[in-house]
Amino acid sequence: MHDTPETRLATLGLQLPEPAPALGNYLPWCIAGDTFMTSGQFPWFAGGVRYRGQLGRDLDLEQGYAACSLAALNAIAQLKQALGELSRVRQIVRLEGVLNVAEGETEHPKALDGASDLITRVFDRQGQHTRMIWTNPVMPMDSVCMVYLFARVEPH
Repeated sequence: MHDTPETRLATLGLQLPEPAPALGNYLPWCIAGDTFMTSGQFPWFAGGVRYRGQLGRDLDLEQGYAACSLAALNAIAQLKQALGELSRVRQIVRLEGVLNVAEGETEHPKALDGASDLITRVFDRQGQHTRMIWTNPVMPMDSVCMVYLFARVEPH
């Protein structure tokens, strides 16, 4: 069997969700030249945000890790919708995360590792990326996180 991002997802026991729709007047993803970008992706599951509240107050690091992983899975679903085949990804260039973090919580980069770990497992060497983390005490729909993905892709 050929080793592809899709087969790695299956090996991990993961299935891509239906790509989440835009929640306002914007696109969920865009391709400009060979650059793919998502809008913010929530830990979306079954039509709603699965993980709500502040990391370090309502949710622990393990739950934050799971939330960031789910948000990254939703970003991968957007990639799949845009490209058809995930093997068209040449490099995940950057992962940005915004986390709803309680005052005093300083371990939040470990939660964003949930997204980074999933990306590198699914895309292997092409998944090694730069990263930025932001914190925000108020998030849309009280989500604990949002993930943005930037990738270099093979043009059509």
